[in-house]
Parts: sequence; C-alpha cells; structure tokens
Amino acid sequence: MSVTEAPSSPPVGRLGFARHQDVDLFVQRLEAFERGELTPDEWRSFRLLNGVYGQRQEGVYMVRAKLPGGIATPAQLIALADVADRYARSKGHVTTRQNVQFHFIAESEADDALRVLAESGITTKEACGHSVRNWTCCPFAGVAKDEPFDPTPYLEGLARHFLRGPYSSTLPRKFKPSVGGCCGTDCSQAFINDLGLLARVRDGQPGFKLVAGGGLSTLRRTALTVEEFVPVAELFEAADAVLRVFNRIGNRNNKAKARLKWAIDKIGPDKFLAEYRAERETIRAEGGSPLVLPEQPTVQVRRAPLAQVSSLEPGYAEWAADSVRPQKQSGFSAIVIRLPLGDISSAQLRALATIAQQYGEGEVRLTNEQNIVLRWIPDARLPSLHRELARVGLAKIGANTLADVTSCPGATSCKLAVTSSKGLAGVLTELLDRRPELGRVKGLDIKISGCPHGCGQHYIAGIGFQGGMRKVAGRPAPQYLVYVGGGITADRAEFGRLVTKVPARKVEAALERLIDYYVANGGTSHAFWATADLDALRTLLSDLTELDAPTENDFIDLGEAAAFEVVSGEGECSA
Repeated sequence: MSVTEAPSSPPVGRLGFARHQDVDLFVQRLEAFERGELTPDEWRSFRLLNGVYGQRQEGVYMVRAKLPGGIATPAQLIALADVADRYARSKGHVTTRQNVQFHFIAESEADDALRVLAESGITTKEACGHSVRNWTCCPFAGVAKDEPFDPTPYLEGLARHFLRGPYSSTLPRKFKPSVGGCCGTDCSQAFINDLGLLARVRDGQPGFKLVAGGGLSTLRRTALTVEEFVPVAELFEAADAVLRVFNRIGNRNNKAKARLKWAIDKIGPDKFLAEYRAERETIRAEGGSPLVLPEQPTVQVRRAPLAQVSSLEPGYAEWAADSVRPQKQSGFSAIVIRLPLGDISSAQLRALATIAQQYGEGEVRLTNEQNIVLRWIPDARLPSLHRELARVGLAKIGANTLADVTSCPGATSCKLAVTSSKGLAGVLTELLDRRPELGRVKGLDIKISGCPHGCGQHYIAGIGFQGGMRKVAGRPAPQYLVYVGGGITADRAEFGRLVTKVPARKVEAALERLIDYYVANGGTSHAFWATADLDALRTLLSDLTELDAPTENDFIDLGEAAAFEVVSGEGECSA
C-alpha cells in the first residue's frame, strides 16, 4: 500500500472477490435439487464448492466467508455482522485459515446469506470442497520490520488468478495455499500448506521461496522445498505448475489419501520435482502465466480529530504489552485484538467497522490464531483506541500468549468431531486468565482439535489436545490425546509427540502440571519438549489417565449438558 496524508474520507476499498452470478447459480441448483433433478451427492458437491457445509445438526448449514489474506473492509465487516444478526445467532467464528464461519444457518436461508456477503464483495466460492481454499497471509504483511517487501499484492493477485480457475474446483482434494514475508519465521505457516510462498530478495530482486506438500491430519508432513527462489515475474507460472501436477497425479479413488502430501510420498520428492519442472516447461510453451497484480488501496494515515483521553483506562499497560506491535513505519503500531475461542459478535463487528476507519488503514486482517489485527494506528492514539475497544469487549489482555487458546468448533457443529473442543478451550482459557502466572509463560501455545483431522492445529502446538473417546464401564466418555513439542520454525514444521490420553475433565490438571514441569526445567520454547523424557512426562500425568471412580460428569463433555456420545455422521471434508 502507498501512504498519504489525507483528510478524513475513507480510503478506496479493495475490489471484491464475489460475483452475483455465483449466488444466482446456487439458487438455480438448489431449485433443481428440490425438483429432483440433482442427486443428493451432486447437490452436496456443488454447495460445498460454494462454501455451504453440512452440520452435525439436521436442517442447518455452516457458511464459510472466504477472505484472502484475512483482509476485510469496513463494508465487509458490516456485511458479516448482517449475516450474523439475520441468520447465525448474532455471532461469527474466525478460523485458523483466516475465514469467517457462520453456524446454524437454516437451510432455507443459506442463499440469502450468500447474497448479503456478495453485496459487499465477499465470496464463498471454493471455500470448501475439492478446490483451492483460502489464501492465508501474515497479518503484518506490509508493516512487519523483518520482511523484505510487502507480499500483499502478490497474495491478492494469486487469489484472483486461481479463483474460478480451470483446475480450482475439480481437484482430487482440497489445496491449501499461503503467502508470507517475515524473515527468520514462518508466520504464514507455509510449511503445513499444500503450497507455501515466502518472500525473499536475491541480488536486489524480489521473489519467493516455494514449498509444497505440507499438511496435518493423519499424515503429517513438513513441506518440501521446490525452489529456493522464484522471481516475481515467474510467480504465477510456478504456482500454476504445482497445482497442475497435483491435479494430474493426485489420488481420485481414495479421498483419505488424496492430498498433495500423499502424492509426493507415493512418487517421491525427486519425481515430484521432475514433474513440476516439466509442467513449468509446458506452461511456458502455452504462453506462460503473466504476473497480474491488482492496484492496492491507499493507506489514509490521518483521520478527523478525535477526543483525547485525559487518563488511561484500567488495564491499558497490560493490554499494550500483549497487543501493541510497533510497525516498521515510525510512529505507527499494529494492534492484535484477542478473540477468545475465535468468536466475535455482530455488535463487535459493527464497532470494528467504525474503528478501522477512524483509527487505522480502513481495513482489518484476521490471523491464523483466530484473532484480528488493526494496523497503521498512530502511536499517540493508542490510549483512545484502547478505550473504544474496551467499550465493546475487544480490549482483552493476553493476545498471542499461552492464554490465547486456539480451537476448532468441534462437536458443537462439526460432523467429524468426536469431542467439544470449544468446551475444553473455554475451560483452559478461564484457567489461564484466572492464573496469569501460567498464562504468561513464554514460548508455548495451546491448540485444540475435536478429532484427528487437526483443524485446530494441535499437532503444531507447544501443547496440543486432540479429542477422542474411551469406554468406561461400557459407557462412552470424552478424552483427549496430549501432544507436546509442535511448532513451526523458519524452515520446517515440527509435529508434537504423543504423551498420553487423559479424560476430558482431567485435562485442566494435566495442563497445569505440564506448564509447571516446563518452567521448573528451564523451558523457553516449544523445542524444549523435543528432548524431554516422554517416560517422565507420562509418569507426571499417570494418575490422571484413568477414571477409577467416575462420576456422572465424567460422561458429559465439557461445555455440554447431555451425556457424551460419538455421533458417527458422514463428514463432508472429503465429500
């Protein structure tokens, strides 16, 4: 983005990604399905490609708003709030892929929700299904001190290039891409994506390191380095080549083994690299993939005068310590807004729409940690901003600390989930907020998933929990597999080691012991667990692993009221 000193008028927004024809076609296909002209499988495949996902509960959908780079304008924040108010119990959920999901939307109202989103330029196209999913990006792109250049224009260009592309919705399986820029870190999580691009400069020229084939779930792989440096002029060609190889060699017979990582495992890295190079030659022979970058909006760094605060609000210093990140542009800071459990209300979305225009660059960015970032905040206005955020419950301390727990929605809505991961996340969040000496421990994070698929990214957490089930006296009881030592470094993904399994209502005690052990033994980062004695850790938790005298609560999942049961519904992740 360019920067200008300007009056209070808001910046020109980004071009939207939506097309009204997509919503029109959705309505036409829905009517065809209702007339019996489409089979249930045909309708399911179509609606998934349009971001409409079946829930555990009958008669309702989850709708996924696709926001490349997690970027949302004020008008789009208002649209998200409208969808939440009208159709989704006045709440949205920020995901680990920088989308916003809405749950419990009535089947009869899904098309109306899509229409509201499209009016603001938000698409749901290819947000689910066997498609190129949302392009994620470092939320500090353009303002981070340690980036070689701003990758945002390339992110947006790639997202537009692939959306509705010839291969984008007919792949063997989903394809997750990311773009990042920070040197010495992998804040964009490139190494767990199917395609990862990391900004680099060589001989004064901008380009990207290209990696491919990363992923979590039942086969965890750190991405393979395909090219150390791709000049920006060749960026689309290189990205196209990876996608086309996947489209050609991916497994179309077994969806459980269809991701790019499986294909690379099957043919081997050398063969994959040869296929990639051959595909690049084919693309060049066809005329290439020219780089097309959309114009970026201008950052308005000066707004209309705001009333100055006469004194700091309570908690300002703690909030600033967690949330304020100085930009490379002198005099400005980026602010991380912590969203417990990734949830945000419609009222908060509306408040953010105003705040983003009054204080920042005129847009917000969502994060992989399920938070929101405001950027280009003049340092002198931080106290005023804190006051405004506090008024709407968005000035919570602990952003990106151990207390800032990440979780997928779990069995609250997902058909595949075993446990209510958000229930556990709520319990652990309360514990760490209540005991700040634990929540302030450095070098760790906590991530929770309700099943092995790992949407909560527990495999790359310092301490991760995966939902499961055990039988006790013939009855099902919720439990969690405990992992330690996951994380992403500058050049690879490290996956957590399994320690043990703990009943759901004993996880809180297990977490306290693990943190105490980490601190007592000098832990400073997730790498501490790589050399920790697993037998010692199992001994540490040994008295927490069984239910010798279970109470009725042990058979009720956290955050739930009814007895726990495993609902074996057919998930749509591989539909």
